[in-house]
Amino acid sequence: MSEILILQAHPDLARSRVTRALAEAVRAATSPRIDLRDLYQRYPDYALDLEAEQSALAQARLIVLLHPLHWYGMPALLKLWVDEVLSFGWAYGPGGLALAGKDLWLASSTGGSEEDYSAAGRHGHAVETFLLPYAQIARLCGMRHLPPLLLHAAHRVSDAALHQHALSFVQRLLAYPQWCDSTQAEASQPPIELPVDARPAPSAPPTPVKTRSN
Repeated sequence: MSEILILQAHPDLARSRVTRALAEAVRAATSPRIDLRDLYQRYPDYALDLEAEQSALAQARLIVLLHPLHWYGMPALLKLWVDEVLSFGWAYGPGGLALAGKDLWLASSTGGSEEDYSAAGRHGHAVETFLLPYAQIARLCGMRHLPPLLLHAAHRVSDAALHQHALSFVQRLLAYPQWCDSTQAEASQPPIELPVDARPAPSAPPTPVKTRSN
């Protein structure tokens, strides 16, 4: 297992510029410290191997979410991954300490410009507003939330700028964790304490309807 786990989630990687460029740069680095997982290639049927995913998370110190911003959030498969892999009692809630003390880092891209993501821009809010769930996931699980690496206007960025962006991404990975201390990362905090009944118990199966035979 590697100490840096990258969860790549792009539903159409063949048409990607940023995600594909960053992933290719990681593979070119051939670092044994890094485990790059293409979730859409690994789980085309969306049937996640929870034991394998949790095992990889348990070994990692840095968890990287690599994906484009889809409808102001994460692609569908990654959302399913969060729902199922970060389970109650394992990643958060009573006894859920598996991720406590680890680092969470988002590497993402947007179609809009930086100006588009502002109060006066097309989207009406700063991009940090849309990324609040990532910070909250880290907080709920007791992880340190690192400042995200974002590339705006992904369709219009030059090849040279994209190459430099990918190179910077890999350099930070290889320099982990030294560069984290110089960022404005939120301090790692204890997981949020939740009561045992914070989530409803599984519903009982419906009682079969009995019919009379004549």
